[in-house]
Amino acid sequence: MNRDTLKGQWMQLKGKVRQQWGNLTDDDLDRIQGNAEMLIGRLQERYGRSREQAEQELDRWLQAQEERKAS
Repeated sequence: MNRDTLKGQWMQLKGKVRQQWGNLTDDDLDRIQGNAEMLIGRLQERYGRSREQAEQELDRWLQAQEERKAS
C-alpha cells in the first residue's frame, strides 16, 4: 500500500490509523482526510518525530497494512 492508496481508502483505514497513533485527535483525522503529507505533519507535532522518522513510520505502517490485506 502506498501513500496514494491512503487517500482512496481513508474511511476504511481511519480507525486503524487511530489505533496506531492514539495521540491523534478526531479533529486531526478529520483534517487529514487521507493526505499523507498532513498525516506526516501531525505525527511530527504529536509525537515529536523528525520528518524523516514520521515518513519512515508511515511507510512501515502502510506496508504492514498491505501485508495483512494480502494474507
